[in-house]
Amino acid sequence: QAQLVESGGGLVQAGGSLGLSCTASGRTFSTYSAAWFRQAPGKEREFVAAISWRGLSWDYADSVKGRFTISRDNAKNTVYLQMNSLKPEDTAVYYCAARNSRIDREDKMYNYWGQGTQVTVSS
Repeated sequence: QAQLVESGGGLVQAGGSLGLSCTASGRTFSTYSAAWFRQAPGKEREFVAAISWRGLSWDYADSVKGRFTISRDNAKNTVYLQMNSLKPEDTAVYYCAARNSRIDREDKMYNYWGQGTQVTVSS
């Protein structure tokens, strides 16, 4: 069965950086679009970034544009999220997701999900 496993979360001070990874197993995701979402306590899950299966197109939420970078290495079946200039409002559980179609900002359009990794940004 296909699985997505996130790693790289943790605690960082405001202004710092963190890198998240999402590795797929049980299925080759090289032809799948991938995305990162996040959910803060008491809030709905929200879109962060997405990347096409070839890595030639991508999309970012306005709140992270210019600070976060999504990338992928299909040979490693892994998608990355580099987060710079982190702010306390970036604190959330971050989830990666994949779908066998073009990128989308709606979480319900994604078929595969990881278990999430906690990112905490202290002020």
